[in-house]
Amino acid sequence: MASSRTLLITGASTGIGAATARQAAAQNFNLVLAARSTEKLEQLAQELDADRVRTFACDVTDYAAQEELVANAVEAFGSLDAVFANAGCGGEPGGFSGAPVESWQRIVNTNILGVAYTLRASLEELKKAKGHVIITGSIAGRTVLKGSMYAASKWAVSAIGYNLREEMRGTGVRVTLIEPGMVDTPFFDDPKPDALRPDDVARTVLFALSQPPNVDIGELVVLPTPPTEG
Repeated sequence: MASSRTLLITGASTGIGAATARQAAAQNFNLVLAARSTEKLEQLAQELDADRVRTFACDVTDYAAQEELVANAVEAFGSLDAVFANAGCGGEPGGFSGAPVESWQRIVNTNILGVAYTLRASLEELKKAKGHVIITGSIAGRTVLKGSMYAASKWAVSAIGYNLREEMRGTGVRVTLIEPGMVDTPFFDDPKPDALRPDDVARTVLFALSQPPNVDIGELVVLPTPPTEG
């Protein structure tokens, strides 16, 4: 166990997080899986090699909980080699004219502060390991979407990734920003047949993690292939 790298994933119970956990387990990572509820996490741990998986309830908007999460990861596996800051949430319709302000608070607290808290809680351990930060951004953070606070939050996530990369320059810590297009996950109420699948995004995460120390994958935009016309 000690010879394997340890990966912490937030938002790990479903979607991209769970798919990444499965693929990382197949590549012999030790896994620290976090989400607000542990029921699905525990099912996932049993599906994988439970001896190499630890599950923790953690609300990413609670900084003290994230500090405890990192401490538990290090206690369980001895070090922390990679963090996938993946937890996030969507918005509600109405734009800046009519969306409920409570939805904006949830977006900012989860998508922006939650990511920042994950970094603040984990960076000292990642510096020791010359580790890897991976952040789930979005193509929405590179485009203009009418009235979308969610998109605004993902613009902020892109900025976090760029700015963190400069902060980590010279430390050995690598930073990868993953920016998917639409992904068919429980994030949406209805199926999205032309969207990416969680496994598609998970493969990009493992691709970044599989690079040798001299290769730094800074940014990966991952889009579904447009449907064939005619």
